[in-house]
Order: sequence, then C-alpha cells, then structure tokens
Amino acid sequence: MTLKARKTRPAPRRSEPSEGYFRSLTENSSDIVTILESDGTIRYQSPSITGVLGYAPAETVGQTAFSFVHPEDLAGVEKAFAKLLKNPGIAPVEFRSRRKNGSWCPLEAVGTNLLDDPTVHGIVVNSRDNTVRKQLENALRESEERYALAMSGANDGLWDWNLTSNTVYYSKRWKALLGHAESEITDSPDEWLNRVHPDDIAHLQSCVAAHVAGTTPQYECEYRIRHKNGKYVWMSSRGLAVRGADGAISRLVGSQSDIGLRKEVEERLLHDALHDALTGLPNRALFVDRVKSCFSRLQRHKEFLFSVLFLDLDRFKMVNDGLGHVVGDKLLVEIGHLLQSCIRPEDTVARIGGDEFTLLLSDIDDLASATRVAHRIHNALTVPFKIDGHEVYTTASIGIALSTAAYAKPEELIRDADTAMYRAKASGKARHQVFDTSMHERAVAMLKMENDLRRAVERGEFVVYYQPIRSIPNATIVGFEALMRWKHPERGIVPPMDFIPVAEETGLIIPIGWWVLHESCRQMREWQQQLQLPESLSISVNLSSSQFSQADFISQVVGILRETRLQPKSLNLEITETVVIENPAFAHETIRQLRSMGVRVCIDDFGTGYSSLSYLLRYPIDTLKIDRSFVSGLGSGIGNAAIVQTIVSLAHNLGMDVVAEGVETEEQLVHLAGIRCEHAQGYLFSKPVESAKALELVKENLAALRSTAATSPA
Repeated sequence: MTLKARKTRPAPRRSEPSEGYFRSLTENSSDIVTILESDGTIRYQSPSITGVLGYAPAETVGQTAFSFVHPEDLAGVEKAFAKLLKNPGIAPVEFRSRRKNGSWCPLEAVGTNLLDDPTVHGIVVNSRDNTVRKQLENALRESEERYALAMSGANDGLWDWNLTSNTVYYSKRWKALLGHAESEITDSPDEWLNRVHPDDIAHLQSCVAAHVAGTTPQYECEYRIRHKNGKYVWMSSRGLAVRGADGAISRLVGSQSDIGLRKEVEERLLHDALHDALTGLPNRALFVDRVKSCFSRLQRHKEFLFSVLFLDLDRFKMVNDGLGHVVGDKLLVEIGHLLQSCIRPEDTVARIGGDEFTLLLSDIDDLASATRVAHRIHNALTVPFKIDGHEVYTTASIGIALSTAAYAKPEELIRDADTAMYRAKASGKARHQVFDTSMHERAVAMLKMENDLRRAVERGEFVVYYQPIRSIPNATIVGFEALMRWKHPERGIVPPMDFIPVAEETGLIIPIGWWVLHESCRQMREWQQQLQLPESLSISVNLSSSQFSQADFISQVVGILRETRLQPKSLNLEITETVVIENPAFAHETIRQLRSMGVRVCIDDFGTGYSSLSYLLRYPIDTLKIDRSFVSGLGSGIGNAAIVQTIVSLAHNLGMDVVAEGVETEEQLVHLAGIRCEHAQGYLFSKPVESAKALELVKENLAALRSTAATSPA
C-alpha cells in the first residue's frame, strides 16, 4: 500500500504507557491494540499483531499506520481517523491490512481519542481479524443468490404425467402461461398435446419417446403451443422419468417455461446476420445460400436455368461527396426498392456491400430473360430519385452470368457476374455485359500481373529510361524525360501500357511513382556533378493522378529534393489535364507551392483531355507538351498543322514553353522550327535509353558544343 507522506512535524516524544496498564489489555486478548500519534505514527503495537498479520511489534513501531492499509480502503480509513481527531468518541471502520507475507487481511477496528489523557497521550485502536465473518457473509450472500435463482425458476409451469392413469397434473402457473384460469384445463394429456403446433407435435413425441426408451438422460424439447388468445407461443419443456423398483416408468415429471422473448431475439439475430442493416435486403451470406439452393435444384433437374446479375452504381461516390452520406444511404434504400420492383416475387435482390447489389433470377427460360431484367433496370434508372429536396440521378453497370454445367460452386457464378460488371463499367458505364470465358482469362491475367507488380516493387525490378529533350533552335539537349520500365524476370521489358493501368487500379502506382521520382532526381544530380553540367539541364517526371492528389505530396517532393540534393529548378513535374480538372482547388494550390519552390510544372499530352483553355489562364503552368498524335500528322494535310500552330501560339501568348512529343522525321522538325516551337523529343533524336547510354548522349552533346565554340570566330 502506498500512502502520501504526511509532511508534519515529528510528534513530541511521549513516554511509553505504563507496562501494567497495557499488559492485561494486550496479553489477554487476540485483538491488536495500537497506539497512534496524532499524525498516524505507530507508537505502540501489542504482541497479538504477530498472530494476525505476522509482524513483530517492533517492525511496525515508528511507521505510519496508513502505509499498511489497502489502497482501495485508504480514503475511508483516513476519513475515520480525521473524524476521530476531532471527536473523543469511538470511530468504527473496516479495511484490509497488509500481512507480512504480502496478502491482505480484513480487519474491523474501533478507535478512541486519548490524546488528552495524561496516561496514554495517543489514539488507541483495537483491531480484530474479520476473516471468518467475511467468509460467513460471502457464504450467506451466495446462499441468498442461489435461493433467488431457485425462486425465479419456480416461475416455470410444472407438470406431472401419471402414465398408469394417463392423467397429468398441470400447475396453476402452467395453465397461466397459456392464458387459462386453473379451472379451464382438465387433467387430460390432450390438454397439452392437442395445443401443440401441428409442425412441432412429431418432434415433441419423438423427444418423449427417446427419453422413455432411455436413449436420452432427460426429456427436453422446444415447441410452439396455442395460447388462449389463439396465437402460438414458444415453450421449452424439460422432464425426467420416474422409475419404480422394477425399473418400469410410472411417471414423467417436469416443467414448461416461456421462451418467446429468447426466440424473438434469436430470430432477430438470425435476420440481422442474413440481411443488410440499411436496406433490409438479403446480404451476401443469404444470397450465396439461395444460389446454392439453385445449384442443388440444377443437380436434380438438368434443364433448370438461373442467372446472377451483379450491379454497381456508377459515380455513387459523387452523391456521397456532394450531398452527404445521409442522402447516399437513402438513395441505396430507394435503389433496393427499385430493383425489387424489376423482378418476380420468387427472385432475390441482395445488397452485398457499398453500392453493389446482386440479383438471382430463378427458373428462367433463356439468357434473354436475364437481359430483359437488365434493360428494365436501366430504364427505371432514367427517372431521378427525389431525396431530401434533391433530384438524384444515377446509372448502373450490370454484369450477367448464366448457370451452366461448367460451374461447380455458387461463388464462381457470382465472381463471373462481377467480372462482367467490371467489363460493362470499363466500356462506358450505364450498360450491361454478359460474361464470357475470355473475361475470366483476362481477370486471371490481371491478377497475376498485380501479384507480379507487388513482387517487382519488393525486388527492385523497375528501371528508369531517359529520353532526351532537345532545343530546336540550337539542337542541344536541355533535359530528359524519365520513363519507367519493368524488367520482368520472365517476360523481359514490359511496356508501361501493359502494367500502368493495373498499378493505378491497385494503388501500387503511388509507391512506384515515388521511387521513379527519387531515382530520376538522384540520377540527374549525379550527371550534373560528374560532368559539371549546368543546373538548367532538367529532368521531367510524369505524375499519376493518385500520386498528385496525396495529402503529403508537397512534403514528399521536398524530401526527395533534399535527399538527392537536386535543385528545384532542375525538376519538371508533368501532369495531365485530367489531374487539374478533377480537383481544381487542390491542383491550383499544389501547383502554386511547386512554383514557389522553383519546380516547373508541365501539362503533358495537351489537347487529348478536357482541353478547357480556362484553366491555362488560372494555373501557373510553365510548359505545354503537344501530344504525339498531333505531331505525327504534320505535313499530312489533315488539319494537324493548324492545331499545333494554335497550341504553340496560345502557349507563347500565355508565357509558356512548348515541347513537341513524338518527333520522328526531319519534315516534322522543320515544321516545328518554322512555327517557333522551342523543344522537341522523339525517335528522330533518340529512343528512351538506360542511364549509361543517356550519359553518353550528354557527353556527345557537350563535345559538339565545345567544338562549335572552338571553331567559332572570336
């Protein structure tokens, strides 16, 4: 026990109480007699403490009495002691005191204030071991609890079935449980058996027969029985057979209790376990169970046909983000009602999570039956939902899978409907798609690609290739664009178009993107130091939408620049028009912070996205990169020249530089020079190359510059 030290002056030393005064008091009693100073310090301890707590009296003298008290009892003891200091009377208190072996002993103590007594000059405390009394109190409490339980058990209705006379004694409570007065039920067994629900009577009779035959240690059964009001109520009945000396059964004796509330709870729990809490529709577990039932029926009837539809709302997140989750939840409830209105009563609609729903169409004629339901859903969704004063429009992508002999498990059919749904969503949303085996093969390939990508991140299989960006007027290299490549251990170099979509869908693009940025900055800084290149030689790195929208994006960029010691002006970050349009406010602030650091920002593939010119006026963009699809058409007479001319003029008017991508011919280069396009990159100059080859290109470029400078007239 820990007690706060009492910072009081040492009590004046008192003379020990006369030996004769206390000898008769302490040696003839098992009680512990203690004399305390006014601050609680023990001045005298009787020998009986050794038998109770295990201490020698001398071990306690000089210590504060409170240090022996259990922490949970300390407040009460201190309060009683404080009261005793003000009152000469007796202050009784119960507490636990620490024994010498560390255990706790319950004590009952009374104190007397004799501070003013010239003989004692102290607080006299008599303490008694309370262990036996506490044990008796606990035993009494347990006995009372058992008695209370027994009394509550008497709430059951009792019955005693005399098999010899075939009569039954029903207690008053037994009859009251069924709403009857005592005089309204006779002693016939039929009063019991004829009231049992027809669906439960066979079960009751089999339970009785099993116990009579000796196959069960006691009779026990749950069943529904008719109440006086005509309704059926759930009862639990238990009993034992009474056997005579010859072993023959003469009676069955038992009880009956109302378990209606428990059954209601069980049914509610079962319902909750199998239904969606928001919409009340079946959940995934119940839906799978019903699909299993269809599979079982298919095993018996080969001509039986059924279908699973997997539905996902399009752009549901926009509803949640724009109107709030309350409106979003109400929309899901309305969607559930709409889907139920589009199917037959024997079909099933389930919500399996988020904005995903599944439909089970049982016993259909053909695939057209399933597609008709899909069309019905699409048509119903053309009408807006009116929720909390808002008109909410939504569409759905639906996948359809038809039962065939190829399926072995319900989960496989649901999986393929899900796969078809994703194909419908990828094809433009607001449509349905019927599953075919090629979708599964593609899904398996995508899964393998995802697994390989995760291992590639762990194993460091990614490399950065560099494509030079040249100045058109003087043909010098002004920078490089960093392009990620994947050196797959089996497939070799994997083109970005094969794995970037998977990386973006799985979120792996974020750690991969940060690695590319770090490696590109490190490499550019190494080249600058190795060749004493000007810091104007820059590295351009593409950013994904997911990476750019990270909350810690700016701090990540700052950290990478600090680690690699690359100057911000040597870094160009390329984003697409889509990134800017998706979150204008966030994009504007992020670009502003990048520019304030000295990092340049470039719009990649300009002209292929939203092409909203207004954002060029609002955002501090440094460079526009003309997409290769426009550059490749230069000189073809299909109008690309006018588009490229417009982009270059627009950029110059806004104070921006221009880089033309995909330059492959001299004709294209001449045309770009004629319209004053500053920079170009493409196969005409170099394909993307590894770092060692890129370094050679830089060295060649430097040598050419030095040669030109040496031969130029002074």
